Amino acid sequence: MTVWLILHMLGVVLFLGNIITAAFWKLRAEATRKPEIVHHAVKNVMLADFVFTIPGLVLVTVSGIIMAHEGNLFSSGFNWLIMSVILFGITGIIWSAVLLPLQRAMIRLSEDGIHTGELSPAFRLASRRWDYFGIVSTLVPVAVLILMIAKGF
Repeated sequence: MTVWLILHMLGVVLFLGNIITAAFWKLRAEATRKPEIVHHAVKNVMLADFVFTIPGLVLVTVSGIIMAHEGNLFSSGFNWLIMSVILFGITGIIWSAVLLPLQRAMIRLSEDGIHTGELSPAFRLASRRWDYFGIVSTLVPVAVLILMIAKGF
């Protein structure tokens, strides 16, 4: 097993592990209906993205490119690797264009909820959107993981 493969697997664990557990903790916090707890959770979801998701993304991307180059996999036409790169890119677009702005809005709106004593309809709308796009941006990397393991075509 090469060092690049080990780094690649570590990146996958950091990346997928964080996006799955972040959603879990956000949902658990929202179940309390306490703005202070929700605010703390959504702030820490954002922090965890910078501490775990982004380093995982960097490890997956850099090690994956190096291993694909070493294996001459980019020159073999459309295959599991190209499909994986496209899907991974879609996840990145969803995360940067939709989820990050929603996270910022949820932080701001949950802070407002601390002052009013309740989470606003605007917060709940942002949260539902984050849940929906978060599911999509979690299932797509899971599909990439399956493609990476199966290497079906």
